[in-house]
Amino acid sequence: MLNYPIEVKKSKVAGKGAFAQKAIPAKRKLGNMAGEIISYKEAQRRVKQQHAGELLMVEFDNDPVALDASINRNELSYINHSCDPNTYMRRAYRQVEFYSKRPIKKGEELTCDYGETHHDGKLPCQCGAKNCRGFI
Repeated sequence: MLNYPIEVKKSKVAGKGAFAQKAIPAKRKLGNMAGEIISYKEAQRRVKQQHAGELLMVEFDNDPVALDASINRNELSYINHSCDPNTYMRRAYRQVEFYSKRPIKKGEELTCDYGETHHDGKLPCQCGAKNCRGFI
């Protein structure tokens, strides 16, 4: 479910991205990421069989499940990484929620800092932010 209109289109960061279709105030819930709740064991199996860029897996702390956001996905699954993001992700109660960190302009790409551990710090970052860490 989305609380603000979001459009998926070509991104300068990576492939496709999620863009605000209207201005979004700071500290507002954008919505919940859609997907399939699966066991951690099934998540590990899917990760081993993944093809590049086809799997979007979110694990939950202290819960033996994961959200496969590549199944039944919505616009929030297209939020790309940035070292200077305008959104943040909250994982709780088997839900993945996105919130605006600051005011977001109409047409601005939505980004989230997925952290240095998201890809074990080995994936080159292409966010283009002034404070880019170089890897995620």
